[in-house]
Amino acid sequence: MATEITIRPPLSEELSKPDSEWFCRTWAVAHSTLSMWRSSRNVRITYTDLKNGSVDDLVEYEKKGSLKTVAGVDTDLGKGDWKWRGKGLLKLITSEWKVLGYGQLPTGEDGQVERWMVIWFAKTMFTEEGMDILTERKDGLPQQTLETIKKGLLELKDAPHLVKLVEEKMQPVEVKLPWILSDS
Repeated sequence: MATEITIRPPLSEELSKPDSEWFCRTWAVAHSTLSMWRSSRNVRITYTDLKNGSVDDLVEYEKKGSLKTVAGVDTDLGKGDWKWRGKGLLKLITSEWKVLGYGQLPTGEDGQVERWMVIWFAKTMFTEEGMDILTERKDGLPQQTLETIKKGLLELKDAPHLVKLVEEKMQPVEVKLPWILSDS
């Protein structure tokens, strides 16, 4: 398994964004600094390409045995930077977020790979600044992959506040299969 990854600080221009085919899928939130996920489980984000420079963004999570959703649209600002705008009652709410790092590592199973991504999001009136570690695996990240990603995050010398965020707040998000699925 590869032992090095690249993570960039939010103000960096060094990282190109993942292409739409790689990016647009359902991602499980494996670890997060966001406190609202402490009482939820099976948090996942589905990105769907709208073919106009925007991506449909559906967050689903399970709380007290029922499925909750937050829907929005992400506008591509380039270089892995995005602006989220809520839908429906959340239409007036916006948030900026960035892809800090992404990649894929071999699983050792017939040439299969596991995709991962680290996203950073700015503080809003509803959430604090934070980071999520995402995986395409419903059951979360293998420990070795997580350790490799966290090592990259802890080496962000140009962003000491992010290092502190990882050290103090990064926690696993509960996974309990099977996921509760939406009726739609």
